[in-house]
Amino acid sequence: MNTADCPQKSPYVVELEPGTYWWCACGKSKSQPFCDGSHKGTDFSPVELKITEKKKVGLCGCKQTNNAPSCDGTHNRLD
Repeated sequence: MNTADCPQKSPYVVELEPGTYWWCACGKSKSQPFCDGSHKGTDFSPVELKITEKKKVGLCGCKQTNNAPSCDGTHNRLD
């Protein structure tokens, strides 16, 4: 399997309105942390995120989290 690109070694902290969002899993999107379709032709697929009330979330920026799409601190262990 391919390794995802790492756009940043910290979470994307964003305030989201209720709705459905698609988190970029490949790291290639120009609209980080959200998918823009750049994963086409790769082994990656975006991860659906449903928000039911306005809130601030920390979305993984390194694309190595074990709790996608949320940041789990994995970026602290990367080179």
